[in-house]
Amino acid sequence: MKKSQIIAILVLLITISSVNQWTDLPIDNTFAWWGIYLLLLFYFVISKKYFFNKINNKHIYVLYAYLAWNGFCIFRGLFIAENYWEYKQLITSAMFLALPLSIYVTTNKWMVQEIISTWLKYALPGFFILYYFLHAEAIGRYLNPVSFLFLFFPVLNKKWKLVLVFFAAVVFLSDLSARSNVIKFVIPIIFSGIYYIRALASKKTLNMARLILLIIPFIFLTTGINGIFNPFAMDEYIEGDFTVSNANGSDKEESLTADSRTFLYVEVLESAVKNDYILLGRSPARGNDSESFGYQLNSVLKTGKIERYSNEVSILNIFNWTGLIGVILYFLVFYKASFLAINKSNNIFIKIIGLYISFRWFFGWVEDFSRFNISNLFLWISIGLCFSESFRAMTNTQVKFWVRGITDKRYRKHAILEQKKHNFLFKIKKNILDIKN
Repeated sequence: MKKSQIIAILVLLITISSVNQWTDLPIDNTFAWWGIYLLLLFYFVISKKYFFNKINNKHIYVLYAYLAWNGFCIFRGLFIAENYWEYKQLITSAMFLALPLSIYVTTNKWMVQEIISTWLKYALPGFFILYYFLHAEAIGRYLNPVSFLFLFFPVLNKKWKLVLVFFAAVVFLSDLSARSNVIKFVIPIIFSGIYYIRALASKKTLNMARLILLIIPFIFLTTGINGIFNPFAMDEYIEGDFTVSNANGSDKEESLTADSRTFLYVEVLESAVKNDYILLGRSPARGNDSESFGYQLNSVLKTGKIERYSNEVSILNIFNWTGLIGVILYFLVFYKASFLAINKSNNIFIKIIGLYISFRWFFGWVEDFSRFNISNLFLWISIGLCFSESFRAMTNTQVKFWVRGITDKRYRKHAILEQKKHNFLFKIKKNILDIKN
């Protein structure tokens, strides 16, 4: 079996593991999934020789720095961990922090095409089989790659446009209280509309939107700490009843404006100050001190520590495990990738993806579980495409063929011919310039 096929199949399996927590199927075997995660990471690394173009190295130095720092923090964790649960946490979080290794595959547009094509071929039909075993919240998590495809919605054929709309409707109708799932579908749908107004979407406008998304979390953090404005306390600023029924088999109603995040920030920041690990982090082996969850976890795990190993908010986990240095390097990855996408590209779609990953940085301050799952894998696919010299060099027409080639092999031939034509014309222009000089 080809390496590309093995990687695509392993990604399929990650889709299943991503809904472990919200399914009635007996598929939650930690050690088996660890083996699959490690195998996928292994194939990411050995695939560098086959799928990674060295020309991308000139921009990926910031991602290498982030990976190196994560490696250092993981190494520290080996000496900090003191019991079974902390070593288990170290392994789990280490594999999540190693996900950027996917860059060796995700910068290759043909590999990304293969991964998505395989996912659509097997995961979508498989959804109808698994549907009856999934809890409501699992539906949006399982179908996360569909939200990614909405970024290319304008150039899909009518059949696949209807398919995407159908599955988006399934997500929206399954559980509106699962705000993260709904938001992750709504934003790509909105961003895809940029294609229709691309004549107005100048670099200046897109860069302004990008920078707002990247910087606003720091502004909100500052205003929240100083008691000026807390973006999570929406019930204080919005009047009215915004409750929805919980779709997980209970009669409980949930408020869409309820603040379920402020106390997490308070616990994580106070823990870092109290235990003096602001700069370096506590390592991926440890959690933050938690009055809200620590006592309950200690009663079950018997660790003698009042800690919570991870939170629903991704950036809090990055900070807790890798410190302020890790957060800065993580930010620089998003900054650099989105900058390249919007400023150093020939097609509108990669610009949209650049804006999308800026949103994912912003949303990482609100939610996004720090797990080795399909959502984070497609986040790194998005980042990889932004760092990909070949994908950024494509024209809108070439991207259209590439997208349609995901579901129809006939378009792959067109895409390859278009790419060869583009490369040929580029060489001619370069030769002419060389002669003039």
